[in-house]
Amino acid sequence: MPELLLELRSEEIPARMQVQAADALRALVCDRLGAAGLTFDHSFASATPRRLVLVVEGLPLKQPDRTEERKGPKLGAPEPAIAGFLKANGFASADEAELRETPKGEFFFAVRRIAGRATAEMLPALLAEAIRSFGWPKSMRWAETEFRWVRPLQAVLALFDGLRLEGALELGDRRLAFTDRTRGHPFLAPEEIRVEGWTDYKERLERAFVRVDRTERRKALVEQASALAHAAGLAVKEDTPLVEEVTGLVEWPELLMGGIEARFMELPDEVLSTSMRSHQKYFSLVKPDGTLAPRFLLAADMTAPEGSLRRKNILGGNERVLRARLADAEFFWDQDRKQSLQSRVTALRAIVFHARLGTVEDKVDRITALAVEIAKAVPGADLDRVRSAARLCKADLVTGMVGEFPELQGVMGRYYALADGEQPEVAQAIAEHYAPQGPNDLCPTAPVSLCVALADKLDSLVGMFAIDEKPTGSKDPFALRRAALGVIRLIVENEVRLPLAALFRHGHAGVYQLSHASGVRPEAAAVADELLAFFADRLKVALREQGVRHDLIQAIFNLGGEDDLVRLLRRVEALEDFLKTDDGANLLVAYRRAANIVRIEAKKDGAEISGAVEPGVLEQREEQALFQALEVAGDRAAAALDSENFTAAMAALADLRQPVDAFFDAVTVNAEEARLRKNRLRLLARIGVTLGQVADFSAIEGG
Repeated sequence: MPELLLELRSEEIPARMQVQAADALRALVCDRLGAAGLTFDHSFASATPRRLVLVVEGLPLKQPDRTEERKGPKLGAPEPAIAGFLKANGFASADEAELRETPKGEFFFAVRRIAGRATAEMLPALLAEAIRSFGWPKSMRWAETEFRWVRPLQAVLALFDGLRLEGALELGDRRLAFTDRTRGHPFLAPEEIRVEGWTDYKERLERAFVRVDRTERRKALVEQASALAHAAGLAVKEDTPLVEEVTGLVEWPELLMGGIEARFMELPDEVLSTSMRSHQKYFSLVKPDGTLAPRFLLAADMTAPEGSLRRKNILGGNERVLRARLADAEFFWDQDRKQSLQSRVTALRAIVFHARLGTVEDKVDRITALAVEIAKAVPGADLDRVRSAARLCKADLVTGMVGEFPELQGVMGRYYALADGEQPEVAQAIAEHYAPQGPNDLCPTAPVSLCVALADKLDSLVGMFAIDEKPTGSKDPFALRRAALGVIRLIVENEVRLPLAALFRHGHAGVYQLSHASGVRPEAAAVADELLAFFADRLKVALREQGVRHDLIQAIFNLGGEDDLVRLLRRVEALEDFLKTDDGANLLVAYRRAANIVRIEAKKDGAEISGAVEPGVLEQREEQALFQALEVAGDRAAAALDSENFTAAMAALADLRQPVDAFFDAVTVNAEEARLRKNRLRLLARIGVTLGQVADFSAIEGG
């Protein structure tokens, strides 16, 4: 079956954009093929640093014939309407239109049978339109062109059924005619290559030192790295993001092993790894004991045979570059340790945290106050060490090392704190207070680390909400959603019982009392309420993957006053278990029936159903039994909730099932006597009130 092959060759495409770009190109072209009625068997897209490639297999040679129908006016409609319909469709008389019987009478129809066009004729315009509509996260114009692409576009290869498509991409001042030629590796095989199809294209580029398939390129990279490390008795330090990035930097992966001077091995492992990784994209190697080895791997994107001068030059050049980087790091390491972290805290007043929330020194003051408050609820948290860690947690921001390598903030603080003689828990808390930064990041468990990590994130959340810098839609410039998810993980995974609302108010007081703060909302309670609602949403997201029902979380949050996440989740767990039982499921159904009756009757009466049930008005045995059961269940549930025995609270509700069922079977709510009817409606409303002690059943879905 005919295939379409498209290659967009350009200057270097940033590695981080390549995968999404290949997927987007495939979607754009395939969507247009589908809209044109051109079905296909398979599509595949890939990217290299210099090209986006798409192949679509199993396309037809010709677009299928199709019929277009347009409904016109009804037979007997005013003459101008019929004349307008005929004119709009190019008909000379009504005889050219079809008259069809429909359920609403006879109508005129304009029916056109359109012959399908040759696919090769359609594709040039379709491809050009898809390319023009392609959107990069960042793009540019070059020379005199008006066309935008991530980097200057050099050529468009477009083949269908082995033949070049007759077409071009307009760039504004010039046009790129579609071609059947490409080029190989820019240094190893830069000459033009004529290709006839996907298989031919892939094979010829392989011979021209370009491995088009990203998956194959990545596999080759990993296999070479593993083999080289194994031969040296070492292992590659795991770093999946770096593997993905390097895969996007080379068209011909060839790995080489370089060496690190022994004197640089005195530097912390994180400094060595970061120096190699951040700027040079080198892979770190570790010894069998897990320590960093004085070796690194680099991806050359070049053939470099063993013993060749090219190999010697590549290795020598990269080792020189790394040596310069590590020499800088060594200098910062030596200089930074000459000044204690404590002495650097005052320098934080020169760094603005936020124009309306003061400096980083102000933030440190607030973190310290919050961390001490949190420590009162964290078992094993030493107040003095919490205070010290909070005070020093940002001090490494003004060191030379962190200035050069920002990703080492916290990490270097730990090393410098230990060098200053600080307690190990304090140093560990400085290193861990940014964590967790994502779902796969380790969550601190040490009490001191926990207090400082929570205080840092809570201060950011409270401060930003207090100045109305909340996330909106997809925009979250201060990463507040991530901060909230971090707080949730810290609390839930460590099972820390914290009154969040009180901490929000405490944090708000710290922000509001800033002498130079401006635009801070004074209403602490409103900020706390907004934050609790924000946390409820984040909690649903965080627990969704664990299978926890979002509606049950909302059912507990709706009760209000629940700001202890550990207790809340225990209630949710007990509620979920209860609803899985027959009693729970049937009680939910009965609750809805009662709620619906109350709502409908209240609407009829034009007034809410309220007031206490009058025991003396209860006539039938079933309504008396339900009233007694509600009294008992309410008391038992309240006592169980007070002792946080949520399973017992659910069990108390389970006893309501039988009397509720019996009530609905035997009692007529809408009795003719008004007083009797009103009392029975109050009894039904009482069911909701009793169940509402445990959860807002109206928020529960299903059942």
